[in-house]
Amino acid sequence: MKPTLLSVARLPAFLSRRLDDEYNFHDRIHESDRAAFDGLAPRIRALVASGEARVGRDLLDRLPSVELIAVFGVGYDGIDVAAARERGITITNTPDVLTDDVADLAIGLLLAVAREILPADSHVRAGQWLEGPFRLTRRVSGARLGILGLGRIGMAIARRAQGFGMRVAYTGRHRRPDVAFDYHPTPRDLAAAVDFLVVAAPGGGATRGLVDATVLDALGPEGYLINIARGPVVDEAALLAALRGARIRGAALDVFASEPHVPAELIAMENVVLTPHMASGTVETRTAMGELTLANLRAHFEGRPLPTPVSA
Repeated sequence: MKPTLLSVARLPAFLSRRLDDEYNFHDRIHESDRAAFDGLAPRIRALVASGEARVGRDLLDRLPSVELIAVFGVGYDGIDVAAARERGITITNTPDVLTDDVADLAIGLLLAVAREILPADSHVRAGQWLEGPFRLTRRVSGARLGILGLGRIGMAIARRAQGFGMRVAYTGRHRRPDVAFDYHPTPRDLAAAVDFLVVAAPGGGATRGLVDATVLDALGPEGYLINIARGPVVDEAALLAALRGARIRGAALDVFASEPHVPAELIAMENVVLTPHMASGTVETRTAMGELTLANLRAHFEGRPLPTPVSA
């Protein structure tokens, strides 16, 4: 008998097809067909989630046979890890394979907001170049870059920034003895020392609202915020107030507090670049993420060591 699996998030079609081929796979029936879910729940042995999925204690209470939660993504802050651990449920994710794409987009967003690429594009398309040149923008090369969270993705961003001659500093829970970048003990201290602040910290309760009004004020009226981490790491109301009051110069955001809903005020701002949580969204990386998700599932059901278990 094929193990019974339930997806708790929208998955790419290619991954859903592979899961359907290899398992007794059911796509979000807990949302679409409650009666069918109730009948199936005792037999479900694994959940397939995304980085944005919500797997709470209440859902796990209804799934007595679940052994594994395989996350298609790096973040797992939507999963009640404590509840999973209490039930002996293992969690896996897909680290490393998306690091480069996320770092690439972080630098792309930084360049786009500082050099005002989107308004400049509109300037050309609207025929305004015929009336005069575009305004001067902010230089990136040689600027000071602060990274909030110097993990795999933060380090990849730092390496790219060094290619632009940027001076890199960081903050995190601990100073890293293996890097020579300047360390600042708090996000506020870091923000006060840099021109661009990139948020690369994990999501979850410990980092919710970490970038608040005091951090944004420290970043200052010439500073820029770039977020490719999780929306709730930034206090969105404080960010809107800072942008509205010109207390920071601009922002570039791939993630938001209530995705896919984005505040209309943010959408209307010309000094803000917005992308739809697409940092890992390349064919190559999403394929690799899918393969790693499948590898974790196969290893679990075959009794082999898991390629990428979550240890936290």
